[in-house]
Amino acid sequence: MKISEIFKKKKQGISFEFFPPKSPGGKDAFLKVAKDLSAYDPLYVSVTYGAGGTTQDRTINTLKWIKEETDLTVMSHLTCIGATRASLNSLLKEYEAHGIDNILALRGDPPKNVPDFDLEQGEFKYAKNLVDFVKKYDYFSIAVAVYPEGHLQSPSLEKDLEFTKQKIDAGADFAITQMFFDNRYFYEFMDRAAKQGITIPILPGIMPIIDCKKIVEFAGFCNTTVPQEVLDRMEPVMDVPEEMRKLGVEFAVKQCEDLMKHGVKYFHFYTMNRSDTVSEIVKALGKKAF
Repeated sequence: MKISEIFKKKKQGISFEFFPPKSPGGKDAFLKVAKDLSAYDPLYVSVTYGAGGTTQDRTINTLKWIKEETDLTVMSHLTCIGATRASLNSLLKEYEAHGIDNILALRGDPPKNVPDFDLEQGEFKYAKNLVDFVKKYDYFSIAVAVYPEGHLQSPSLEKDLEFTKQKIDAGADFAITQMFFDNRYFYEFMDRAAKQGITIPILPGIMPIIDCKKIVEFAGFCNTTVPQEVLDRMEPVMDVPEEMRKLGVEFAVKQCEDLMKHGVKYFHFYTMNRSDTVSEIVKALGKKAF
């Protein structure tokens, strides 16, 4: 089912992001996570797509598993860096053949094994080009990514919003934010977006901090601020994984509660293919929230 239609029917809800298991042997463990989280009646679940399409086959297989084993609505991430129109046409036809009608259109990162990769080369340079390409099929509901603190490569917040508006205007039905930990950035982004006439649903991307060291490292690549107060609370439990995870749950619950107080109705959770942490967060927020 197209997610754009789901938003018309449901005025609040949650969604979950997964990544493809690294081997076929991970299928059963993955499906257990997906089935556990299906108990929360998510709007949809999405599956990531590696840099330069490096997980393409695994992404497709994972989407198929979910469709075969559950009633969940699925969305595939899709990157266009290094892709050709022919390759994307073939892939989109395959998605259509399997009833996968939701796409998160991303520019994507260059492949790590190609150090001299030129982002300016290729048939698709920006996410807006991919949105325009997918839109012409008249089959898919399309999402895009947005960046509350601005994309790392954008020269300014103003330019970042200009690029954001372009890809939304190309045909996006809704958007999902990159992870953020200070809600102030989200509120400021939403204010700027509203002034630019952006009206599509924008789901805040919630990343529970279960490994603070990795999150801080990842945040550095994503232009995401980790508040000092979070780091200070995490510091004493850096070497106690379960205590760190519990704190991560506490932070995420408080973040979501504040967002709800400010009128946010939809949430997108980055699960890291774990059901326990997200389940604790959703239960703490209560069924009325979703």
